[in-house]
Amino acid sequence: MGAIIMTTLIDIEAAIKTLPQNDVQQLAIWLQSYINDSWDQQLESDLQSGKLDNLISKAEAYIAAHNLRNLDEFIRNT
Repeated sequence: MGAIIMTTLIDIEAAIKTLPQNDVQQLAIWLQSYINDSWDQQLESDLQSGKLDNLISKAEAYIAAHNLRNLDEFIRNT
């Protein structure tokens, strides 16, 4: 049996709808892992390129000035 070639998102969505529920769940797990890995790679690239240097400097300044709030406290007060 030959490989099925899907060229559009519509083709992929249609194919997913034909899968058994267990396969859809496995696909969802794989897709989330793929997204997480892509995010990690983008973050690493941004760190290496210096894109985050300004944000890191601001965060370090906030830490040095003890200008931080507890996350739970922040969430309750917003």
